[in-house]
Amino acid sequence: MTDSKKKRMSMLDSLAAAGTSPAPGSMMSSNRALRSARDAVDAHHVWELDPVEIQDERYSDRLDPKDVHDLRASIEQNGQTVPILVRRHPTDPNRYLLVYGRRRLEAIRASDKVSKVRALIANLDDTAALRAQVSENTGRRDLSYIERALFAQELLDSGFGSQAQIAEVLNVTRSAVSMSVSVAKAIGTALAHAIGPAHGVGRPRWEALAKELSDSRIDIDELSRVALDVRAKTAVSEQADEDPKVDPSVAAFEAVARHIKKSVSPTLGKKPRSKTTALVIDGTPVGAIKRSGRALRLDLTDVDDAFAEWLDARAQDVLEELHDRWKRET
Repeated sequence: MTDSKKKRMSMLDSLAAAGTSPAPGSMMSSNRALRSARDAVDAHHVWELDPVEIQDERYSDRLDPKDVHDLRASIEQNGQTVPILVRRHPTDPNRYLLVYGRRRLEAIRASDKVSKVRALIANLDDTAALRAQVSENTGRRDLSYIERALFAQELLDSGFGSQAQIAEVLNVTRSAVSMSVSVAKAIGTALAHAIGPAHGVGRPRWEALAKELSDSRIDIDELSRVALDVRAKTAVSEQADEDPKVDPSVAAFEAVARHIKKSVSPTLGKKPRSKTTALVIDGTPVGAIKRSGRALRLDLTDVDDAFAEWLDARAQDVLEELHDRWKRET
């Protein structure tokens, strides 16, 4: 094997070591996916493609992609040092599908000085392309918890596969996927995008937020406005160097959590009032009906045995009849 060919083959391997290293448990899986992508590259040749020939139909896995302005300036000055990865379009021989490298592709699309994007072309199916996308992102900076949760939900809702198959792609357990999807559904796409990735906010805090959100029944639009307002103010403060270490999305998460707690705090620690009403048959007390919150309890303590048996056998029918009557009268 020539030195030139070895250099091309190592390009994908080098991506796994770029940026922040993933956790030891995921390193082997990430490298394996990237090596599989490398092995699928056509002749390990770096092509120069027209950006308009490349489509990005991938599943979204980032809530807050960084601005490509600085990257565009760097590519215009120093050239594109790392190629993107694409695969051939299944029906159009003159087009390609992006596997990863969106920011590099967008930077070159926005440039009036660079007209071609350097790319490796791989023969990958949908699953292999998805694995490569996840692994390349993990090699640079791991997805935040809510990004992974939304990603898993999108894969599930789109029919990509079962929770077990998604767990394998994301290199997590099936129970972790199940919990992540439940959190993503409770938070909702709109609020999650308003908050942002919130790196450093882990599973326990997102689960707590989801539970508090469910209990509070606060309007999602209201919380989204709170999040967007805090992110905007924090970003302005960062630009002014007032507090450059604050992550706007983390600040938004904390603001939303405080807003929910504040809205439900007046009722915290207070038991809901219960109301008891005595029940009488033919002038004789026979029990009581007790309401507490959304619960309604019927206690008949002194009734004829035959009536008790009759009511026990027809309780469902009686309840439905009363419910129908309630609907007619309201």
